[in-house]
Amino acid sequence: MAEIKPIRALRYTEKAGALETCVCPPYDIVNEAEYAALCGENPHNLIRLELPTGGEDRYENAGKLLTEWLESGVLTQDETPGIYLYREAFTVGGKQYAFDGLVCLVGLRPFSDRVVLPHEETLSKAKEDRFRLMCATGCNFSSIYSLYRDEKGDIREVVRASQALPVLAEFTDGEGVTHTLRKIEDEKTVAFLVNAFADKQLFIADGHHRYETALRYRDTVCPDATHVLMTLVDLEDDGLVVLPTHRLITGLTVEKDVLAEKASAFFTATEYPDVTKAEEVLNAHKDKHAYALYTGGEGFTLLVGTEKADQLTVEGRSEAYARLDVTVLHTLLLEQVLGIDKENMARQQNLRYTRSAEEAVESVRKGESTAAFLLNPTRIEEIRAVAVAGDKMPQKSTYFYPKLKTGLVMNRL
Repeated sequence: MAEIKPIRALRYTEKAGALETCVCPPYDIVNEAEYAALCGENPHNLIRLELPTGGEDRYENAGKLLTEWLESGVLTQDETPGIYLYREAFTVGGKQYAFDGLVCLVGLRPFSDRVVLPHEETLSKAKEDRFRLMCATGCNFSSIYSLYRDEKGDIREVVRASQALPVLAEFTDGEGVTHTLRKIEDEKTVAFLVNAFADKQLFIADGHHRYETALRYRDTVCPDATHVLMTLVDLEDDGLVVLPTHRLITGLTVEKDVLAEKASAFFTATEYPDVTKAEEVLNAHKDKHAYALYTGGEGFTLLVGTEKADQLTVEGRSEAYARLDVTVLHTLLLEQVLGIDKENMARQQNLRYTRSAEEAVESVRKGESTAAFLLNPTRIEEIRAVAVAGDKMPQKSTYFYPKLKTGLVMNRL
């Protein structure tokens, strides 16, 4: 099954400046303003390598910049291999959480081998971008985020004991997330972990594009690039938090009464006076397919699935896929009622996404969107069920929070 091994990591040195000013969020959630702010704070911020600029020359520029940083000592490779212990501690909704991940190298296997399992569809444009960057730099700058099951709890015990190891780096970022990095170097402990993962399946939580890109790189460019950088997190870790990704409708007229009538066979509609309470109301209905529809004003419409919605089947897809809130929303409301087909969804035609309920409501109020559908988050067990069934979720079905920082531990291919 899963083959893991320790890594001689590529990491920042003191020459780069304070580590918290060098690391960055995942490239795909960084907008232009954030990019400028990151570069302005520290010219050695990794966003310059992970999301290079300069038109068609941008990938070549990233390769040259990496060489400069290696030659000047801004980045250096560890002398000894190890498995890194990475903790993120944070607060959501007034509650404190923390999860631990093991950062290591994982052997590349095609999804058909059912060792590393995906749960989400990918986009070809994003994969081409990542492939060209990998070819130009020969690096994994950011870690793929994957989950595993630890039925015996053996790995959990090693993680707990390893909290006593010296801290290599620790800082709190602008979102209030505290990042702590330690290194497991003891050969017996490393060997134990390698053996413990030998019978595990891994479920990709975040980084599907990067994993598929790594497979392509190995198969077409460098046969020796047999492993990819991953952070492995226990599926039962109490610190795992998945946030919802809400849907915004654009370019289509949405009248809530008309929509409720057309969808009445599958949903009951109830009016609520205060849209600021929408997430609270949704949480109270999390055992149902429930959505808060907002089209303007102070209130919202709660749509709750009937038994008929619970019995939805999707041709060619698993039962686990058909039971997802996003599947029911896309199939019964977006496709059948609003007429947004799968192709338009994939192209984000008439459909946009946000993880902020406040941003969704504000978009409608400003006239940028005609309607917003607020959702409950996808549950961890649903993600695993879809992956085990050999299926994939619709795009933007999950948002694991917080994201792993890019630049703490990197892998030179």
